[in-house]
Amino acid sequence: MNIVIVGDGKVGHSLSEQLCSEEHEVTIIDSNPRILTVTADVLDVNVVSGNGASMEVQKQAGVPSSDLLIAATSSDEMNMVCCMVAKKLGADHTIARIRNPEYQDQMRMLENELNLSLSINPELATAAEISRLIRFPAALRMDTFVRGRVELIEFKIREGSPIIGRCLKDMPKISDAKVLICAVDRQDEVTIPNGDFRLELGDKIHITGDIKEIQKFLRSIGKIEQKIKSVMLLGGGKISIYLAKMLEQMNIQVTVIEINEEKCRRLCELLPNVTIIHGDGTDQEVLESAGLSNMGAFVALTDIDEENMVTSMYAVDENVQKVITKINRMNYMGILHKMGIDSVVSPKVITANQIVRYVRAMQNTMGSAVQTLYRIVNDKAEALEFKADANTKFLGRTLMEVPIQKNLLIATIVRGGRIIIPGGRDSIHKGDSIIVVTANKGLQDINDIFD
Repeated sequence: MNIVIVGDGKVGHSLSEQLCSEEHEVTIIDSNPRILTVTADVLDVNVVSGNGASMEVQKQAGVPSSDLLIAATSSDEMNMVCCMVAKKLGADHTIARIRNPEYQDQMRMLENELNLSLSINPELATAAEISRLIRFPAALRMDTFVRGRVELIEFKIREGSPIIGRCLKDMPKISDAKVLICAVDRQDEVTIPNGDFRLELGDKIHITGDIKEIQKFLRSIGKIEQKIKSVMLLGGGKISIYLAKMLEQMNIQVTVIEINEEKCRRLCELLPNVTIIHGDGTDQEVLESAGLSNMGAFVALTDIDEENMVTSMYAVDENVQKVITKINRMNYMGILHKMGIDSVVSPKVITANQIVRYVRAMQNTMGSAVQTLYRIVNDKAEALEFKADANTKFLGRTLMEVPIQKNLLIATIVRGGRIIIPGGRDSIHKGDSIIVVTANKGLQDINDIFD
């Protein structure tokens, strides 16, 4: 596909990397020629220097013949104008990054008036992901398939777990829950396991199934943790505002620490039921006096990665049940894991993944059959949802008879609302939703899973 991105910032660059890896033709527009030069040196993209809202600049970037324009500058208004111009020039689809909370109540109207294909709010999307992790504290990450019927959950095997040293084929002896362990991250190496695979302390495993069955499995291995009733947020930015409102609806007590006095006043107006503390959250005395050790969860959301890392490490030392850290630089991931901080969120990655999923959905009308896509295990594997139709090979044949690609696992079959964790005697039928987990990149069609 021919895709134009306006804005070569954090989101734009991350998005360019992912789209290039999927072999799309990408053109980037930015007003800073120096940044574009650096990007052109490391990525296989076309670059155009200039104002992304200019009709002439967009023509130079090939917008009239493009399949999609993505406006990802730091200005909401600029992004909306870029999309409006692109539509006038004939771009088939447009996506705008719109971050201001004041626009959220009128997003549907804006999308209709500007004829947007999609609007993305990185802060809102990040807050939603954090709220899911707080609702299910055992998880390091949660992804959903088949309109929420199936979950893919990542968690870490810790000291004392009864599954340490056990083979996957022995799992029915430990729990009768209908789940499947479909990927294992061991020291940054991804494995799509078979029944003889033996689990070890420290493994991060991805399990799939109905949420009730997953909870049943986690209870059987002693993994279900106490429901979180109080949360401390460090930083009073947009993510904190969205997240605090979500947590309030979950009947969770929220405390926000913010160093900027003017921001504190605004937070008091926007969040009247939230405790707002004016202070330096990197100061241990401030955290202690705010009651950190009694909190169920701590979420570091400042704009400085290093501050988030240091305060999160302190929260881990204080034995806070759930610690979540926001970062922008993904090269910090290894350091965070060594520090014992496993729940990490990145707004630019969340945003880029949402847009990539939309691009895959667009490809459905161009020959791709991917319904849903998630990148897991630090982008080293993918979990994809397909829909079986009359052209699907091996319909009705048992899976033990079917040649499946290496490094690929059929994780779940959903048939008429019923969730099937497949075994060798199960088969694929027309109309089934099929969820596969694979270390092989670039699958476009359900028939690609077959060897």
